[in-house]
Amino acid sequence: MGFFSDLKEDLSQAVNELMPDDELMTEKIETEEVETDEVQEAEAETVNGFDADLSAMLDKVEEESYVQEEEIYVAPVTAPVKTEMAVNTSKRVMDETSVITESMIINGNLATEGGLDIRGSIVGNVEALGKLNINGVIQGNSQAAEIYAENAKITGELRSSGSIKVGQSTVIIGNVYATSAVIAGAIKGDIDVKGPVILDSSAIVMGDIKSKSVQINNGAVIEGMCSQCYAEVNPTSFFEELKKMK
Repeated sequence: MGFFSDLKEDLSQAVNELMPDDELMTEKIETEEVETDEVQEAEAETVNGFDADLSAMLDKVEEESYVQEEEIYVAPVTAPVKTEMAVNTSKRVMDETSVITESMIINGNLATEGGLDIRGSIVGNVEALGKLNINGVIQGNSQAAEIYAENAKITGELRSSGSIKVGQSTVIIGNVYATSAVIAGAIKGDIDVKGPVILDSSAIVMGDIKSKSVQINNGAVIEGMCSQCYAEVNPTSFFEELKKMK
């Protein structure tokens, strides 16, 4: 009996010794579960907070981008026009004179930003921003700021933004346009001048003359009609008003 009693006591003691460990294990497991729940809740709050912060940040970036795009789009419309950026494309007259010598023959158009002195022959159009002196032969249209022809032979029209002077022994077959003209040579063509026209005693004109005024010296020959259409007084209007007065 003593052996069984001792065995029973030993088993009871072993059960008692094991019970605290099981309870401790249970408490540890429960504690770990609680801590796990708290960590998960904390992590969830962190993720939710991060998502909220990220969403707010994205909204701010999107708003700033929209503002920038709107400013970029509106800026060109509201920006003032800079007039100083305009480029002046008008040509400037050069202070120089090119010379075509007597031995030169040019086939083709000729242009210069300065003056031009033609003593040779040119078959083509001539354009000069400066003064054009003609002592040779031109077969083509000529244009310049001023034109002076002396002992020249020209087939083609002459256009001058200023005056035209046709010297003696010069023959022109073509129309003449200028603001004023002094003619001592021969012209076969119409003369259209906004200002005065002076015909010297050696002048020969076969064509109509339109001008503001005409001075015809003794000896000049004209075959055509003269019209002072650029004069300040209009003869047609004058006589129409005269008829109304009667």
